[in-house]
Amino acid sequence: YGAADEVSTQLVKGEVDIALVPCNLASVLYNKTEGAVQVAAVNTLGVLYIVTTGEDIQSVADLAGKTIYSTGKGTTPEYALNYVLRQNGLEPGVDVTIEYKSEATEVLAAMQLSSGYPIAMLPQPYVTTAQMQMENLKVALDLTEEWDKVSPDSALITGVAVVRKEFAEQYPGAVETFLEEYKTSVDWVNGNTEAAAQLVADYGIVPKAAVAEKALPACNITYIDGKEMKEKIAGYLAVLHGQDPAAVGGALPGDDFYYGA
Repeated sequence: YGAADEVSTQLVKGEVDIALVPCNLASVLYNKTEGAVQVAAVNTLGVLYIVTTGEDIQSVADLAGKTIYSTGKGTTPEYALNYVLRQNGLEPGVDVTIEYKSEATEVLAAMQLSSGYPIAMLPQPYVTTAQMQMENLKVALDLTEEWDKVSPDSALITGVAVVRKEFAEQYPGAVETFLEEYKTSVDWVNGNTEAAAQLVADYGIVPKAAVAEKALPACNITYIDGKEMKEKIAGYLAVLHGQDPAAVGGALPGDDFYYGA
């Protein structure tokens, strides 16, 4: 599906039992359904990167006085960037100017029209696509790594696997089998980039296998469950809640949100 809300609607209606959704949406669904949705595993860490054509951005501190083009105004990319900036002593909109665009293609266009050495925050695989269209564009900072530096007990998380609580209670064996096979799949993708990239292209997720092959290692595809999952997600959601409670559905989820933890 092209949009997460298409998946979440089916989940809420009970038409889908297991779904892969953005991490904060999992919390929103938990609150919306009064605990009928649980998170079972983290499948993607951060995919956001600071890119530039210059050489002067070596740390977050180097962003002081700069302008960053980005997408995601009022959503998790903005909250993640704000958090990392503030944890490094920089106030968004004061010490760093952030110009938000509606799409990644607009960010690329703004960079191409900009004089000097433009800076942007882009997600993969758009980073790879942009590098193919803009000479000398390079990754200056990995926002996932920068998050880890200032908050080692949590993590910047993009995607999770969720399950309907009723289904998990009724068919625990099926859920466990799915998770085992899902972990095997994640390990295979990370260990067989070329073959995985071809599948990504074949299924129309990214138009070209070459783009997918270059982007996959930077997509932070992972598998984390149990206690570690709970610790990292709880920390991430707390950061989002601190900036905008609505981003997590108004309240932080309870312990019953975390399947198997």
